[in-house]
Parts: sequence; structure tokens; C-alpha cells
Amino acid sequence: MKKTRTGIPAIALALSILAAVPASAQEAGAKSDIEALKKTAPRIFIDCGDCDIDYIRTEITFVNYVRDRKEAQVHVLITTLRTGSGGREYTLSFIGQNEFAGLDDTQQYYSNKTDTEDEVRAGMVSALKMGLLGYVARTPIAGRVSIDYQQEEKPGSAVDKWKSWVFSLSASSHFSGEASMNYRYLSTSFSASRVTPDIKIVLSLGGNYEKNHFVYEDETIDSLSKGLEFESLAVRSLGDHWSAGAYVSAESSTYQNLESAVNLSPAIEFDLFPYSQSTRRQLRFLYKFGFKVVRYKEITIFDKLRENLWNESLATTFEIKEKWGSISATLEGSHYFHDFRKNRLELFTIVQLKLLKGLSAYFIGSGSKVRDQLSLIKGSASLDEVLLRRRQLRTNYNYFISVGLSYTFGSIFTNVVNPRFGSEGSGGVQISVED
Repeated sequence: MKKTRTGIPAIALALSILAAVPASAQEAGAKSDIEALKKTAPRIFIDCGDCDIDYIRTEITFVNYVRDRKEAQVHVLITTLRTGSGGREYTLSFIGQNEFAGLDDTQQYYSNKTDTEDEVRAGMVSALKMGLLGYVARTPIAGRVSIDYQQEEKPGSAVDKWKSWVFSLSASSHFSGEASMNYRYLSTSFSASRVTPDIKIVLSLGGNYEKNHFVYEDETIDSLSKGLEFESLAVRSLGDHWSAGAYVSAESSTYQNLESAVNLSPAIEFDLFPYSQSTRRQLRFLYKFGFKVVRYKEITIFDKLRENLWNESLATTFEIKEKWGSISATLEGSHYFHDFRKNRLELFTIVQLKLLKGLSAYFIGSGSKVRDQLSLIKGSASLDEVLLRRRQLRTNYNYFISVGLSYTFGSIFTNVVNPRFGSEGSGGVQISVED
């Protein structure tokens, strides 16, 4: 009969189990302590239309992220302005709520035009960390946060050989087609700018070429559109509320029946709020008085091939960005002096509101009363010109409207990031308009 020795292995197994139990319990206890401590961390709401929220949540783990601003102890409102170098100025407004009411702060971050997306989001996270530390310091989780100081290297004598001038060149193309059609699009642009606290100079030159080719049964249709445009602006600061400058532009367009059009418009602007507050609020009044020399490609409905035109315009722009949302509206009226009936009134509005807990709405609308189409070609347009919009047509109005609502409910916390099968970000409505 075969004997087996089981005493020693059994004792060793028992000892290993007994040794593992306290260790597992210790780890579980430590993890439980950390989770309990993290629940005391500040609750923050990131209010930013185009930020990488998943990246922020991954890099900053010492706060709790909530999906509704009313649940937050800190509302972080991020607004941007374009800088003279072509980059952006990010203003991060930290607004204390509930327990932190009245405790506000502001941080700024500047990106360069040549920065990659990763560099921009890393810089944004650094600015966020700096602003959040003041709130974290008032909670128990502060004991788990350490601060490092990096010795700054002494900067050498900086000499700007470009004298604040920034230049940019770009070109793009688009080709597509199938058996019965093909499409070609080419565009190119050049820009130069010089922006200082007192002077702003912006120059741009651009051109485009667009061609469609269609084959329908035995018929061939070719449609061509091209244009060239030059724009320039020079502005001088006259204090915290006033500015003066001039616009100079020149263009050629087959769509608008323009062989050439050159316009010079001196202008003056008044902002009710100081320009230093422009990232949060603006109420600007811009008046322009211009002289325009026009040459048409084909005779117009007014039997003109060329004319000289005096004109003026007044535009009012209101913008405000707050915790409850943002409003941006521009109303502009213009007319020609030779005939006051040749005028135009335009309104463009964007409204984004956080109405109730979890409920938000947006509205985008524009509309124009058009009575100044002096360049319309005399005679009727062909069917392909109408369908392909290769020729400007008579109208007395135009409009665009977009309305939306969103409602979110459930857990208030959004700390977890799971990138599997692609990341969907923070969801909701995103509205972006280039300045």
C-alpha cells in the first residue's frame, strides 16, 4: 500500500493563506480609505465647448467631475480669444459655488499657432491644476496632493527679429468623381499680421477655383466658379473703450459678377465694457464710412458696367459668457448714399442656455433684409446656374435657423474614462464660431 505525506504541504498552505489574509485586508482597507477620501474632494464642472474632457479627467484625478453645474462646488468657465501670433488666449474663470461661494480665481494660458493638439491640452491641464489647488487645499484630500517646483532657467536677451509680424501660407484641394460627374476644388491663402497692445494690422489674400462636370444622357454640363479676395485692417487703440482704424479690401468673383471691387472704409469703435473684459462680455458699436470702386463682368440689371459708390454701416455686437450659458448677437445696417433704398439689415445670434438641472438649449439664427444687390446680371439665369448656385440671384431676404434641446439625468459624477471602442467624450451640445 502506497503512503502519501500530506502533513507538511498542508501546514505550508495554511500558513500562506493566513499570511495573505492580513495583506489583502490591508490593501482593501487602504483602497477603501482612498475612495472615502476622494469623496471629500471638490466637485467641479468644466464649461468648455471644445476641450478634451476625457484627457482632463485622466490627468487631474484629485477632484470629482459632475455633469451639471448646479451640483458643482467650482464652476470652471473657459473662454478663448485669438492672439496676434495666431495662437489663442485661454481664460479659465474659477467660480466658487455652494461651500466655496465667493471664492473665485482666474488663470490664463497662451498657445502658439504651431503648437500641436497634445501641447495645447497639456498646457490647459497645467493651468487647470493651478486654479484648482486653492479649492483642494480646503478639503481633506489636500494631504494627498504634493506640489513640485521646477527651477526656471534664466531667459536670454530676447530679440524679436520679426518685430511682432506673423505670416501664414496655406493651400488645399479636393477632387471627387464617378462615371457621370467629377468635382474639383482648389484654394490658397496668405496672411500677415502684427498685433501689439496699441496697434493691430491684419492682411489676407485668398483665391479659389471650383469646377463641376456632369454627364446626363447625351448632355454635358460644365460649371465654373472662381474668385480672388484681398482684405486688410489697421486699428489703433485709443484707450480702454475706443479704437480707430480702416478697412481696405479688393475682390473679384464670378458668382457676384465682379470684375473688380475696391473698397476703403475708415472706422471707429466703442466698447461699453473695457477691452480687458472681452473674454466674458462685450457691447461694441462699430461705424464705417466707405468709398467703393466697382467694375462688373457683365451688364447689371441697372444697366451698369462700372460705378463709384459711397456707403456707410453701423454694427452693434453684444456678447456675454456666464455660468448659465452664453449669448452672442450682431445687428448691422448699411446703405449706399446715391439711393438710400439700396440698403441691408442683418442679424446673427447664438444663444446657449443651461435652463434647469440637466436641461440645456441652444438657438442659432441669422436673417437679412436685402435691398442692395447692385451687381446682379441682367437677364435670366440658366437652370444649371440656379441649381449649382454659380450666379447670384435676386432675393429680398435670407435666413438660417437651428434650434436644439438636450436633457441629461442619472449619476452626477463623470470621473470614469473608458476609451474602449472609441471615446465619446462628455456628450451634449457643442457650438463653435471662429472669431
